[in-house]
Amino acid sequence: MTRVRVASFTLSLDGYGAGPDQDFEHPLGVGGTDLHQWLVPTRTFQRTLFGNDGGTTGVDDDFAALGFRNVGAWILGRNMFGPIRGPWPNEDWKGWWGDNPPYHVPVFVLTHHARAPLAMEGGTTFHFVTGGMHEALERACDAADGDDVRIGGGANTIQQYLRAGLIDELHLAISPVLLGAGERLFDGVNMRASGYECAQVVGSEMATHVVLRRTSNDA
Repeated sequence: MTRVRVASFTLSLDGYGAGPDQDFEHPLGVGGTDLHQWLVPTRTFQRTLFGNDGGTTGVDDDFAALGFRNVGAWILGRNMFGPIRGPWPNEDWKGWWGDNPPYHVPVFVLTHHARAPLAMEGGTTFHFVTGGMHEALERACDAADGDDVRIGGGANTIQQYLRAGLIDELHLAISPVLLGAGERLFDGVNMRASGYECAQVVGSEMATHVVLRRTSNDA
């Protein structure tokens, strides 16, 4: 059965999932890269993003690996695909990750501006969805064929699905970093009223991992 989940989404101590002023030089906003000091050294990240054999193991790597397990499709906000705003000036931009992105399954990108599907190496195809979050989820569930759909972010995209009561599970990594500004994850979202409960808390030297699960269908 397909589950809709968020995995390895990192928050600062003051609740931000990205820093301010996102642009080409700062894809995660100013200071945003500091959030992921728990993730970057892991064996999963090094292997998936860079093709390296090394990397750390342990709690952080366990959670990073779980995030890719049994995922049949992804949904991303447009900012997670690239820094371009408004109509596409051309189709030269192909994402942050080079010719072989780390997804290896269909990826559905929320946007207001149509673009032809983009097939990449390794099995990743980006589909640009102009019909909104529900259309993206329907298409992602069809593509996942019984596997999970992972909502990759950013914060605004996750908020939309949370408000609609469509996310079954969230894994959040709370990083010991203060950003001071940026994109908050839970603004306008009442997690308790939406039926979420804390199912797991595990600490490492670099992050506190929290898993929230939706146990009620009451939105």
